[in-house]
Amino acid sequence: MDIDFAIRKDEPPAITEASLPDAVDLYEKWERSNRICVMFIKTNITASIRGTVEKYDKVHPLLKAIEDQFQTSDKALAGTPIMQFSSLRMTGVKGVREHIMRMRDIAARLKTLEVDMSESFLVHYILNTLPSQYAPFKISFNTHRDKWSINELTTMCVQEEGRLIMEQGENDVLLTVDKKKKDKRANWKGKDKMQPQGEIMKKESKCFFRKKKGHMKKDCIKFQRWLQKKGYDKSAETSGK
Repeated sequence: MDIDFAIRKDEPPAITEASLPDAVDLYEKWERSNRICVMFIKTNITASIRGTVEKYDKVHPLLKAIEDQFQTSDKALAGTPIMQFSSLRMTGVKGVREHIMRMRDIAARLKTLEVDMSESFLVHYILNTLPSQYAPFKISFNTHRDKWSINELTTMCVQEEGRLIMEQGENDVLLTVDKKKKDKRANWKGKDKMQPQGEIMKKESKCFFRKKKGHMKKDCIKFQRWLQKKGYDKSAETSGK
C-alpha cells in the first residue's frame, strides 16, 4: 500500500499550474503517505515527548526530533557489552557451543560500535574463558602450528566437550563401583567382629535336661525345680551337663 512511501522517499517538488499529471500524482501519493505516517507516529509516542514534537507536520523532521530526544553516545553504548564480554566465563563442561556463540554475538555488537577485535584475539580470549577441564585442549592448541578460525575453534571445542562428557561418565561409574566395594567390605568387617567369649559359650552351651541351647543343665531353673520335687539334695548332684 506504500504507506511508508514518505519515509523512504524525499518530498517531491510542490505542485504548480505547470506541473505535469505524473508529477501531481507523485506529490499526492507522497503527501497522503506523509499524513498517515505523522498521524501514526504522534498517536503512538509517549506523552512525555508528544508536546515537543507536536509542531512537526512532515515525517522526516518529526523522526529527527524524536531521535534527538533519545540520542546517546556510542561510547556509553559500548560500555555494557564490553563488561559482558570481559566477565563471561564458562563454569561447566557442557554448553561450549552456546558459550562461543554468545561471545561472538557480543563481539559483533561491539564491531557495530567501532570496537573491533581480530579473529585471532577472539580465539585466544575464548580459550581463556574455558574451565580447567579443558586444560589439555588448551595445551594442544598452544602447541599447534596452524592458526584456527573461530569456526574451527567451535568445531574442536564441541569434539572436546563430547570426550570430556564421556570421560566424566566413566569416572562416575568407577566411583560408584568403588563405593559399592567399600560398603561391602565395611559390612563384612561388621560381621567378622569377634563376639565376647561369654556370649559364645552361652550360645554354644546346651541344657541336657531340656535339650535346648542357651544355658547349661546346672543353671536350668526347671532342673532345679525337678530336683526339689524329687527330694534330691542339690549339693549331692554331680556336676555335669
